[in-house]
Amino acid sequence: MKIKQFEYKPLSHYSYAIISEGKMALVDPERDPMQYYAFAEENDAQIVAVFETHPHADFVSSHLQIHEETGAKIYSSKKTGADYPHTTFDDDDTVKMGNIIFTAINTPGHSPDSITIQATDGNTTALFTGDTLFIGDVGRPDLREKAGHLKAKREELAKMMFNTIQNKFKDLPDHAYVYPAHGAGSLCGKGMSADASSSTLGNERISNWAFKNQTEEQFTEHLLSSQPFIPHYFGYNVAINKDGASNLSKSIGNIPLQLSISEKKNDILVIDTRDERDFKKNHLPGSINIMANSETSKFETWLGSIVKPEEEFYVVVNSVEETNTLLNRIAKIGYEKQVKAVVTLSNDDLKKSSDFNISEFKNNKEAFTIVDIRNESEVEEGKIFESALTIPLHQLRENVSEIPTEKPIVVHCAGGYRSAAGSSILETELENTTVFDLSDAVTEFQN
Repeated sequence: MKIKQFEYKPLSHYSYAIISEGKMALVDPERDPMQYYAFAEENDAQIVAVFETHPHADFVSSHLQIHEETGAKIYSSKKTGADYPHTTFDDDDTVKMGNIIFTAINTPGHSPDSITIQATDGNTTALFTGDTLFIGDVGRPDLREKAGHLKAKREELAKMMFNTIQNKFKDLPDHAYVYPAHGAGSLCGKGMSADASSSTLGNERISNWAFKNQTEEQFTEHLLSSQPFIPHYFGYNVAINKDGASNLSKSIGNIPLQLSISEKKNDILVIDTRDERDFKKNHLPGSINIMANSETSKFETWLGSIVKPEEEFYVVVNSVEETNTLLNRIAKIGYEKQVKAVVTLSNDDLKKSSDFNISEFKNNKEAFTIVDIRNESEVEEGKIFESALTIPLHQLRENVSEIPTEKPIVVHCAGGYRSAAGSSILETELENTTVFDLSDAVTEFQN
């Protein structure tokens, strides 16, 4: 059994290819299937199966496209109520591929329809645990109250997770490898290890809090407390994955380009993906600056947290050479259908953000309204400025009216990435108020 782990860093997502005797299976593939096809070619293997551990909330899967292009069978729980062609795969169901026996284990908790895929080849056992069991944590149980074919309350799912951890893994060996769908940085859990992308069940039994001796009440209380925020796009992605996403190339292929734009012709939202320094020098009025200037930036997460699934938007890029990469990133969360066009800007003088005098701010902070857009969990650990008004970035557009406008506004986060987006939102919404971005200078005020 040969196992390859693929990582998509911006969403901290892991997907897997498993090969035996010239056959290949995939687990929880991301939106672009080309890397899996290339891996199959490299290993002279045929893709025959795709396992979906559950309908994911934080990314769009390519399971339907892979089925259509390779003929591979899709396996998912009957509880998913999937609308794509599939074979149900639940407790004790098995699939043989080469020397591997794949066995389904229903492991509800993150969602009611979660399954773990057990792969056995001789004395080797691998567990593809999806969002059920992470390295150091378990999946959050609060994403299905408002989304999905099968809804469930967070308290019910937390109790299901307790039963899953107590009973579903107990007869499996310590040497079984654990391969989760996410690592640290994902919003699908709160305490995943940043040191490892896989583990063994024995190690998790020792080090993962969920396996500690505790009551159901203690387990559920810990699991439900201090979970990360839920972006706008999560429920939308559950629905897409239940139906099966459209072909990626076709989906982004007809999005038009518009070059050297100097004005907005309508009220449609503009998402400017350039570096904040370029944005501040010159941008279209009414733009929101969500930077996609590195391969690891959390562009997808913040796009799907600031922009709602029903909103159309233009995308500003620095160069047409970035178009395909950017559209692929947008498609990772299924937002490509909302893109009206990808645009570049003209050399005309458009709008410039206000220059920030850091010395003036240091000497007279009381002259400014400070807006802290960090997440609630970050603020709970300590405020950077005691006088700051706290509104998390994912709630900022909906709560602009809470911000006093008598003084100039200074926006800050923890490191500068989010404040570029936050300050641009307030610059758009509060046209007659001066808005500054503290950016990475916030580190000068942190202990």
